[in-house]
Amino acid sequence: MTGRGPELFAKIGADKLREVITDFYARVFVDVMIGFMFAGKNRQHLIDREWELAAALLGAPGVTYTGRPMRAAHAQHTIFGGHFERRLQILKETLRDHAIDPEVQKVWIDHTLSLRDQITRDKGSECKDTSSSGPKLAVAPAVQSPDARIKLGKK
Repeated sequence: MTGRGPELFAKIGADKLREVITDFYARVFVDVMIGFMFAGKNRQHLIDREWELAAALLGAPGVTYTGRPMRAAHAQHTIFGGHFERRLQILKETLRDHAIDPEVQKVWIDHTLSLRDQITRDKGSECKDTSSSGPKLAVAPAVQSPDARIKLGKK
């Protein structure tokens, strides 16, 4: 899983990475949308595996991910796209709140997105980013008064 040089890992460091992941799981465990999925789970175990995964991804020297493959680790859970997206949003907010280097954030988020089909069960439910190019939907203005409805041909 490595392949990146240690320069990227150096931008966050071992201690800061652990701080970020610990905060991330504190947020996830109490989240109103996905916290229930973590009830009864060993938080420290999840923090340790996530630390290994992120550290190895970012090129930490001598770090190896010792957890199960993503598909096997999540197979017994019914995780839908909305759950995945909520976890991703919490990760983004945590990285932002800890002022993590933008390149580290990008690599981490991109890698998380690449794991989606190994984690979720509802293939094809990915949220589409409509903020960039592509067709835009026309939105009709809200009609406020009876006179406006008449002008639009409605009664």
